[in-house]
Amino acid sequence: MWLPVGHRLVLAAFALLVAVSWWHPRWPAEQALHHSLTVVAVAALLWAQHRLRLPLSSFVLLVVFLALHTIAARWIYSYVPYDEWVAALTGRSLSERFGWQRNNFDRLVHFGYGLLLAPVLVRLWRERGVPRGRAWLRAAELVLATGALYELFEWAIALTLAPGAAEAYNGQQGDMWDAHADMALALLGALLGGAVAVLRPARHHPNG
Repeated sequence: MWLPVGHRLVLAAFALLVAVSWWHPRWPAEQALHHSLTVVAVAALLWAQHRLRLPLSSFVLLVVFLALHTIAARWIYSYVPYDEWVAALTGRSLSERFGWQRNNFDRLVHFGYGLLLAPVLVRLWRERGVPRGRAWLRAAELVLATGALYELFEWAIALTLAPGAAEAYNGQQGDMWDAHADMALALLGALLGGAVAVLRPARHHPNG
């Protein structure tokens, strides 16, 4: 069975999260545009699972990233009400504590991309006999490269859509360094997540 029970349960929980995120959507068109990438990502995840037989821990890491994206898509990234959530728990928002002038949930998602993907990549390469340091660098390089490709995709969106629609999707919030910060945070996450992964003993892949 190429999709074990544990993997199915994780995928079912994610599907439930996506369904809940569509309850009375505030920006349905923009949310749907964000979820066009979710469809591609889930298809890629299932393909990878079929080909690579990912362990449950790796599968969970990838689905957690998709869950972060789903939460962000609900509020089209720029309006995730994390300040209200934190203020309700602690009496003070994160923006008040740190002096933030923008919604930074998109930064968390980009950081999470590197942090959650890199351990999966490191494990795959280590199982195939790639040395620890090289596996770590490869993971960081791939995260940075795919992050840059995504920023180019956002640039194409900005050129194609009307200005308002492009801003709703890209969520730059007036930050001219948005793409640079996103890539830097993804790289930082990859370096940290990959560093943790290389400390774990490698298990050789059964197919060599």
